[in-house]
Amino acid sequence: MRNRFGTTAAIALMVSVGAVLVSACGPENGDSAPTAAPTGGAAPAGTAPGTASPGTAAPGSSAPSGSAAPGGGKEVNGTSAANHLTISTGTATVALNGTTVDFGTVVRDLAWSPDGKKAAFVNGNGDLMTANPDGTGKVVLAKNPGGETWSHPTWQHATADPSVTAGGEALDRFAAIVFTSDKGGTLRLEKVPTKSPGATPEVLTPHISEGGGDPVPQPPQTGNTWANAGGHRGEIVYANTPANEVYLYDDYIRPATRDLGKGSQPALAPDGEHLVFVRSVNGHDHLFTRSTRIDQKAEKDLTPSATTDYTQPAWSPDGRTIAVRTPDGISTLPADGSAAPTQVSTVKGLPSYRP
Repeated sequence: MRNRFGTTAAIALMVSVGAVLVSACGPENGDSAPTAAPTGGAAPAGTAPGTASPGTAAPGSSAPSGSAAPGGGKEVNGTSAANHLTISTGTATVALNGTTVDFGTVVRDLAWSPDGKKAAFVNGNGDLMTANPDGTGKVVLAKNPGGETWSHPTWQHATADPSVTAGGEALDRFAAIVFTSDKGGTLRLEKVPTKSPGATPEVLTPHISEGGGDPVPQPPQTGNTWANAGGHRGEIVYANTPANEVYLYDDYIRPATRDLGKGSQPALAPDGEHLVFVRSVNGHDHLFTRSTRIDQKAEKDLTPSATTDYTQPAWSPDGRTIAVRTPDGISTLPADGSAAPTQVSTVKGLPSYRP
């Protein structure tokens, strides 16, 4: 049976990053440039020269393969409304629907809401923001207090429970965004409600509820990063840096945290039943998948013949495809490992899928 927060089994400890982050693709936050810890002053808006205003496509970028790549040649966009793929690059523009959209501010580590109507990201000031898919309607969900670096937000979500109501309407108790906070080199997961702009984030404390008897060993509270949500009951996978371990955190009924093995940069499938993660093998970063079920621990290497590094994986909305970053851009591959990765874009950034 799948381990849930109502189970009585005592479980060992519960995107991204290993004991030493094994990624040749850039900084931990997933985009092309690290976010400096804010000091309270205003950071540059980050709008790339020559881009259009928010809500419009950048000039010359309407065709998937139209813009010139640095150093000559054509830059292949590779995104489309059909494949749902998007790419954030740490600039103001996001590759989306076969073009680039100017958000009017730096967009780092973009993640989409479960309904695809909102994007969450970290801006040039290090604040957590949300916006519409065309870059309009920007809201500062949480303002960075300074001295911290925020990265890799993910939308924790759950199907509303009809048994819990307010005014006759079912409540969704997981309307929150979880992200990584790095303060002086100490990594923690924090979360903030999506419907309360300006709220102060609270630290997410992965733990295991004790059911009596001997005390249950608790998972580490620091070193946690790269959270990624999936499923329908608020499940989150994340990585612990010192341990080089991937964990599953599930608090739908009662908190339970489970160690899923060695790896980094995990991503949870839309069904919540599978995950993909990164692990170094013979000098390259490979992609592995496994079930999240407690009784199914077998792993599968999706890239056994890797001659490059595959990092920062993301699941398509239907769970059939995985997008991954490489030194040359973005590639995709079947989630069942039935074919090798195929490059679809030369845009270098963090892949994500808009539902």
